[in-house]
Amino acid sequence: MTTILSKQKELMDMDPRIWSRLPDHLLERVLSFLPLKTFLGLRSTCKQFNSLLFSPCFISKHSSLSSSSPFSSFILLSHPQFLQKCPLFNTVINSWCNMSLSFPPMLSCPPSSNLLSSSNGLLCFSIPRSSSFIICNLLSRSLRRVNFPSCPFDFELLTLVSTPNGYKLFMLCSMGSSINTLVYDSKVSSWLQFEGFDLILNENPHQKGVFYDGCLFFTTPEPFYVASFNLESGKWEKPTIGLPDGLTFVRLVSDGDRKMYLIGGVGVSGISRSVKLWELGEDGGDWMEVETLPETVCRKFVSVCYHNYEHVYCFWHQGLICLCCYTWPEILYYKVSRRTWHWLPKCPSLPDKWSCGFRWFPFKPELYSTV
Repeated sequence: MTTILSKQKELMDMDPRIWSRLPDHLLERVLSFLPLKTFLGLRSTCKQFNSLLFSPCFISKHSSLSSSSPFSSFILLSHPQFLQKCPLFNTVINSWCNMSLSFPPMLSCPPSSNLLSSSNGLLCFSIPRSSSFIICNLLSRSLRRVNFPSCPFDFELLTLVSTPNGYKLFMLCSMGSSINTLVYDSKVSSWLQFEGFDLILNENPHQKGVFYDGCLFFTTPEPFYVASFNLESGKWEKPTIGLPDGLTFVRLVSDGDRKMYLIGGVGVSGISRSVKLWELGEDGGDWMEVETLPETVCRKFVSVCYHNYEHVYCFWHQGLICLCCYTWPEILYYKVSRRTWHWLPKCPSLPDKWSCGFRWFPFKPELYSTV
């Protein structure tokens, strides 16, 4: 019995003479089988291990072997009373995290920097003092500076869209008497300019474009219309999608590619008597009613907004449709899988005397989202 155990131990021991001569491509292959958290713990032991995080070959191998991200998903709160940090709400365990998200020094001093958008683990900041945007992946500790196309530079509706091979930055900007569309494409590291849209888009500066089926979708102020911008062709379109009657406000939200939803108030003279949720039909021609906000929840929501819907914005996050108000410290969210409405509780570290300025962002750490 002792002899058998001794032989098994010999087989389990790794001969350093063999491992030290292992070709790099085979070493990468072996390391790609490790759980990501285990591999991250090895980075401090070898410079080469740390550099693998930026190796396209290793990233491709590890991504193909990993069925899903090992990290939790969060909703990030940016608020003037949190100067150098952003509290995180963990949507997996449904509670606020004990630790906040800290940024690099150059990004942690509002109003010198301003978090504007997030997508697939990437965050986009504006740094006016250096006339640039910063795109960063906090997990891989990488960032890129994207210079403003001109100075001074006034923009609106900035939306960050992560793509399989990089990302795109969309925004509208005023140039003289005209409004143009600008798109920064990380694949070519340059700005592309397109014509603007002939209608005024969303009066809400907090509502981003909604990415669906390769396009960014927007809504106009009343009378309500839906407009879309094709990120590949650079063309604006006004889809022939009829909207429900009696709307007092309209917001769009999408899970990315499969489904798009519409949230809107229904009433008269700008007063919402109810709030409903619709889903775009598979043929893309009509909206199908999905849910009506429960009466007690609706009363609280409209009282929070004071029927001023310019402060209301929406986003999708991991099966949740989140309805936010710039002036209120709670999020109303709809859990699609269970068809239930809930309030996300106020952040416990927020002072009792809080000010407005609640900007929420979906945040799902992704190691391989490239900047």
